[in-house]
Formats: sequence, structure tokens, C-alpha cells
Amino acid sequence: MLSLFKKRQNIFIKLIRDQAATALAGIDTLQAYLSDPNPALADQLTKLEKDGDEYRRILIYELNKTFITPFDREDIFALSRSIDDVLDYAYSTLTEIQLLKVKPTPYMLRITGLLRDAANELLLAVERLEDHPGVAAEHAHRAKALENKVEILYREALAELFNGVEDTKHIIKVFKYREVYRHLSNAADRGDEAANVIGSIVMKKG
Repeated sequence: MLSLFKKRQNIFIKLIRDQAATALAGIDTLQAYLSDPNPALADQLTKLEKDGDEYRRILIYELNKTFITPFDREDIFALSRSIDDVLDYAYSTLTEIQLLKVKPTPYMLRITGLLRDAANELLLAVERLEDHPGVAAEHAHRAKALENKVEILYREALAELFNGVEDTKHIIKVFKYREVYRHLSNAADRGDEAANVIGSIVMKKG
């Protein structure tokens, strides 16, 4: 009987929440892979990336046929896209590691750990966006702070990478590892974009 009075979750909130949860699971899987390059973990991340794409396709379909939305249509689209990009860059990090035969570094693990925390903050923000927008804004702010930490580590990683370049072999290594670090940095940037959209939604609601 109580279920009859339970508030039904808006389809867009649900889909974005599913995207955010999938992005978090994807980064968790990437983090596990960096510690243990197991092919099963790579397969798991590949599946999560496809799941994330499917949630976004459904959201766009619903957006195209729905007249009334809980927030601005542009904000819903932008938030979905940014969260999807976070997962995409986690996946592209994996593919670049495999393709370029890069050995995970402590910097990669530390950056991925921060990305994981930021993705969790985004998930919490999305879950609270409809009923507790002020709390959602706090989580979005924490996600942005974590992105700043990622950028600091990213620069430190590159500085160490370029230090003492002496021969062609080292130069090739620099280019390979820089590519992987770039994908991780891009994931952080997209997380920052998602946090900005959440902040915009909260401001408009207020």
C-alpha cells in the first residue's frame, strides 16, 4: 500500500543517475585494472562503457519526445554528455594502455583514485539534485576540488616523465605515457564540466 504513495523518480533523473553510477563503476574497474591488468577487468570496463552509451541513447530519445522536463533541456543534455565523457575517457585510458603497452605508474593510480572520488561526488550530487539541491551543490563543489588535485598530479607526472630525456627510446616512452596521462586529465575535465552543469541547475532552481 505504501508503494502507491511513493514518489516516482523522474525518468531523466533516473537515467542520469544510472549514467553516473556506471561511470563510477567504470573508474573503479580502471583502478582495479591498473593494480592488476586482468583481461576480465578490461572486458568488464568495455561492457560498462557500452552500458553508459545505452543510457545516454535512451535519455536522448526521451528528451526528444518529452515536452516537460524537470530542468532545462540543455542542462539535462549537457550533464548527460559530460558524465558519459568521464566514462569514455576511463575506457580510452584502458585502450591506450593496452595498445601502447604502457606499464601503470603510481601517478596513474593516484590520479585514478582522485577520479574515483570525484565520480562518487557526482553520483551523490545527481541523487540529491531533485529534492536537496543545496546538498547537490556541495557535492559538485567537492568534485571540482578533486579535479584541481588531478591537474596538479597530472603536471607532476609530466614533469617527472620529461625529466632526463636522453635518447630516442626514452622519447618514445614519453609520448606513450603522456597519451595515457592526457586521457586521465580529460576525464577529470569532463567531471568538472558535469559539476558546473549541476551548479547551474541548482542556481536556476534557487
